[in-house]
Amino acid sequence: MPLIAANGTTLHYEVEGPEDAPVVVFSNSIGTTLEMWDAQARVLAPRYRVLRYDTRGHGRSPLAQGSVTIGVLADDLAGLLDALGIGRAHVVGLSLGGMTAQALAAARPDRVHGLVLMATSAYLPLGWAERAALVRRDGMGAIAGAVMERWFTPAFRTDARVTALHGRFLQTEPEGYALCCEAIGAMDLRPGNATITAPTLIIAGANDPATPPAMSEDIRSLIPGSELIVLPRAAHILSIEQDAAVNRHLLGLLAPLEPEVNEALAAGLANRKAVLGAAHVERSMAQAGAFAGPWQEFITRVAWGEIWGDPTMPWKSRSMVTLAITAALGREEEFKLHLRPALRNGITVPELRALLMHCAIYAGVPSANGAFRWAQAVLGDELKE
Repeated sequence: MPLIAANGTTLHYEVEGPEDAPVVVFSNSIGTTLEMWDAQARVLAPRYRVLRYDTRGHGRSPLAQGSVTIGVLADDLAGLLDALGIGRAHVVGLSLGGMTAQALAAARPDRVHGLVLMATSAYLPLGWAERAALVRRDGMGAIAGAVMERWFTPAFRTDARVTALHGRFLQTEPEGYALCCEAIGAMDLRPGNATITAPTLIIAGANDPATPPAMSEDIRSLIPGSELIVLPRAAHILSIEQDAAVNRHLLGLLAPLEPEVNEALAAGLANRKAVLGAAHVERSMAQAGAFAGPWQEFITRVAWGEIWGDPTMPWKSRSMVTLAITAALGREEEFKLHLRPALRNGITVPELRALLMHCAIYAGVPSANGAFRWAQAVLGDELKE
């Protein structure tokens, strides 16, 4: 468990991706841990140096002595960058993390290359003292149910990722949570926002009751040149509920700031590596040579950048469609290639079996028979459940 001293406290962090790549640092919401950014790390790490950390008093970052302000949390982040020898980074923050990011960009513009503020506010004074008192008295369980209702839309609350996040929320140190509540209640980031010079993207959830889009519009009106995007069918924890859309917008902001990178190709390469695995993709690109190199770039840019990068369909649905089509057409190589990625994208073994039986009705028994055989050849004992 990597821990590091920063700004008089100790922070738990994880870093992945190429050592010489531009750094993207993620700051989490109150009551969460760095795992809330799993979907973003998976997509960005093939191209960027991804740094995530637990805010003090959250997750595996221990509670430090003394009061907490948003300025202190921004100093924690600056101290983390210092301790890791990082001069400048793209900074992404959601809710409390977005407040931390605003404060850092205003106070230390030299440290922030680009800024993404998600489901956050610059001024949110009401109700935080009462919430702090409640968790100190009754623990995190006293508010967990109500928080999950604000964090996710009703249709998404049955997702397994919500269950996992709920469990981590209950494990949060009540005092660490309470101190951050008080920091939010006391903040007013509006004066500093007018001084922010970093390219800034603001992302809000259309159905967010915690930090409604109007709060993001207030931030947009203050930060010169900033852009606001409102995601439909999304509440507060956008990085999980609308992960594909968030990833697409992140890549859209990051790629122009790295001028040597073609945006569509970079986005496609990130998606392709995230689904099929970096080793497979790098091997395919390396073996292409001069003749097939343009073809590899074409499918990376179009199939993986534009099609798999389209947030309209989640990756689980795209995996199901891909398996069904390749089974129906008898495309053994492609079917086998997409089997394990489909499981990683959320398809269960019973769902895989049901999909192949469905193919038998509409594409013919021989197609399904071959697909069952290919699945057993690739997955073996993994199908025994």
